[in-house]
Amino acid sequence: MTLLRYGRVTLAALAAVLLTGPQAAGAQSSAGPAAVVRSATGADPTAGERGGGAARGAATPDRPSYDVALRADADGSHWSGRQRVSFRNAGRTPLRSVDVRLWGNGTDGCGAPGRPSPVRVRGITGGTPHPLAVGCTALRIDLPAPLPYGARASVSFDLAITVPDRIHRFGRDGAHRYLGNALPLLSVQDARGRHLDPDVGFGESYYTLAGDFRVVLDHPRRLVVPTTGTTTRRPGAPGRTLTTGVARGVRDFAWAAGPFRSRTVTTPGGIRLNAYWTATTSTEGVATDLKSAVGAVEEFGARYGRYPYGELDLVMSDALDDVGSMEFPGLVLLWTEPEGSAVVHEIAHQWFYGIVGNDEFAAPWLDEAFAQYANQLYYRESTTTCWEDQGAWPSDTAALTRSMAYYAAGHRSEYVRVVYVRGACALHDLERVLGGPAMARMLRGYVRDHWLGVATTADFKRAARAVTAKDLGPFWAEHRIN
Repeated sequence: MTLLRYGRVTLAALAAVLLTGPQAAGAQSSAGPAAVVRSATGADPTAGERGGGAARGAATPDRPSYDVALRADADGSHWSGRQRVSFRNAGRTPLRSVDVRLWGNGTDGCGAPGRPSPVRVRGITGGTPHPLAVGCTALRIDLPAPLPYGARASVSFDLAITVPDRIHRFGRDGAHRYLGNALPLLSVQDARGRHLDPDVGFGESYYTLAGDFRVVLDHPRRLVVPTTGTTTRRPGAPGRTLTTGVARGVRDFAWAAGPFRSRTVTTPGGIRLNAYWTATTSTEGVATDLKSAVGAVEEFGARYGRYPYGELDLVMSDALDDVGSMEFPGLVLLWTEPEGSAVVHEIAHQWFYGIVGNDEFAAPWLDEAFAQYANQLYYRESTTTCWEDQGAWPSDTAALTRSMAYYAAGHRSEYVRVVYVRGACALHDLERVLGGPAMARMLRGYVRDHWLGVATTADFKRAARAVTAKDLGPFWAEHRIN
């Protein structure tokens, strides 16, 4: 996510939006008894006390497959239907339960009388549900019997989604609806326990494993519906269209609905870029974003490995100034003005967060700093003195590797300047230490080794050490990469 408009960091504008806005329900109160309680560094003080099912560090449940069918009302504000998710136990110990995250409830929480949560599930089969926890963003489902290592199971539920009445990644803009973070997703259990971190109201708290999605959306014909994945459309009942999005090896699924205008271009490497924009969005901005998107997909594919999904949707609006831009697998939501948007940064996230996953709550720098580093390389920005230009650290406790728990616990003002600005600069500094060719070789190998997997700061440091004989200890210490 970013408020970067067209390549250069406008720090004041970025901070103004990221550091304000609606407070997440999960950040307002205790996360509840089912939540993982983490320290300000992101460590889990109770990890040794909880049973997981992900022994020896394996993240589970893995290889999820989501099958969803939803029907929209007349304007796409309400969607209802059924969702099924199957999964495998990758842990060596039997898996007794799974956690489903309802991230769409992050801001509104459990709702209020007459105003229910935006994302609601019922009619659960395949297990026994617990009460919702973590501000109604977490649902634990006990399986009928312990699931052995390597075995598969599934759970299903009725799903109802109401798009909140606000301009947001999960919200509305005039006649347009944005459904980012609306679909419930499986949470992760690993050596650190269950990952049930709260939505803290800024940044991202998400940690999901790559899986497959097939989402069928039944909607009025007049609505244009871009989606994650390869999108096909066919006639449905009279006056309606069935839009199907199929995506393999992605961590989330997003869509939008409304009277979008559209255009498709194909990159020299054969990737389809589908642009969708509102009637009030600048045509100059649309053209600029498309041109930048073509260049970014080609350049990042050459640097880090070919974009694997075949097509990418760019959903653009000039009304997202209070939200900025946001990445989802195969779809980016863009605040587009005549000068363009943060399209290059958001496309970089297709590699850093999308292809190479990370725990965005525990280590936000692993996707935001890397995406901004790639963005600055694309625009050929001068970064020679970027570290010195930052001056002193904002506090004695600041570090690149801090978690969202740290920023939410009284350090929100540090988030942008550390994660985005210092983080990207640290990568440029590392490039100066390693040398350009070695840095490029290291990053390409790092992406290859964690392709559609999950990387940690330790993995990145290991990759850097592998391409140099230099002692990187002083570098890590100076840049507070712990």
